[in-house]
Amino acid sequence: MSSVPQIKIPATYMRGGTSKGVFFKLDDLPETAQKPGEARDKLLLRVIGSPDPYQKQIDGMGGATSSTSKTVILSKSESPEHDVDYLFGQVSIDKPFVDWSGNCGNLSAAVGPFAVSNGLVDPARIPQNGVVEVRIWQVNIQKTIVAKVPITNGEVQETGDFELDGVTFPAAEVPVAFMDPADGEGAIFPTGNLVDDLEVPGVGTLKATMINAGIPTVFVNAEDIGYTGAELQEAINGNPDALTRFETIRAYGALKMGLISDISEAANRQHTPKVAFVAKPKSYVASSGKEVNAEEVDLLVRALSMGKLHHAMMGTAAVAIGAAAAIEGTLVNLAAGGGKRHAVTFGHPSGSLQVGAEASLIDGRWNIDQAVMSRSARVLMEGFVRVPGDSF
Repeated sequence: MSSVPQIKIPATYMRGGTSKGVFFKLDDLPETAQKPGEARDKLLLRVIGSPDPYQKQIDGMGGATSSTSKTVILSKSESPEHDVDYLFGQVSIDKPFVDWSGNCGNLSAAVGPFAVSNGLVDPARIPQNGVVEVRIWQVNIQKTIVAKVPITNGEVQETGDFELDGVTFPAAEVPVAFMDPADGEGAIFPTGNLVDDLEVPGVGTLKATMINAGIPTVFVNAEDIGYTGAELQEAINGNPDALTRFETIRAYGALKMGLISDISEAANRQHTPKVAFVAKPKSYVASSGKEVNAEEVDLLVRALSMGKLHHAMMGTAAVAIGAAAAIEGTLVNLAAGGGKRHAVTFGHPSGSLQVGAEASLIDGRWNIDQAVMSRSARVLMEGFVRVPGDSF
């Protein structure tokens, strides 16, 4: 029997928003994994415990959900306008695949605290007590994120009384601003329309708002696909036919948005686009047992991530929700009651969340200046992660 010793790699396990991930400093990775490619992907797959045909990730750090099958690589930024470069890898649970096509908005809240604690921010910028604005360059989408990290006695403050639906315990608030979150290479609405007729074989023709802000997202009306918008995870994730239907909508949305050139490519682009459905406010009981009253929210949104209904809301999808709500005439805006909006509070399976966004129409083209939301983050464990030496 062959015996290959394990190697250990410095790592930190962090919660950011409603997600968890394994964080690495780039120069702590084995040399072959310090650059993009097969070695890096294989290493991260082994760290997380994928691919796992049992879909449990027992032999790794993943938690068998899209929210917990995540990796982050950080390095000191070479740009004088940024403190840290942030690269996000969404690890597939049951396939040998790491998706680098988008950002994780929830883990963005943990990047600032990690950067401060690990020497990636100039010490001269960190107050003894107060707040430091960590300027983050999001490598996947080539965008700037600004996180306001609270500092107490020269250290990152992690505990506090800020409550976030989808997270059990309160913590310190970390406001996160996503600057100019639309795709810089194309229009915020890739089709040029606020609402399209999306033809989906086997489903029908659906009204859809397809927006690229925060993360490419396909929004449809809940009632058009037989839902109320108040569904919890079990109503979707326990129904294989429903999941197949949503994946088909997502795939044809990706094609319509120009993210793929052939429908077969959607299978290898699991992280983007997201697909979500919206509805006007109604009261429901969240997964925690908390009452969400119709008067407390502007609309309801449910979103799928990596093929399953998310237990709360992806941070990047929240950016897309805020951006779409700020533009009159989108399905998101109409579900929220229409009109000009600078912020919305939406209901999701775990409760509610407020997101603000500023939109402007310049020379016939919509722009989003920034989208802002508050999250929280904290270190769960730090030290080393171990993997077999022949796994990458």
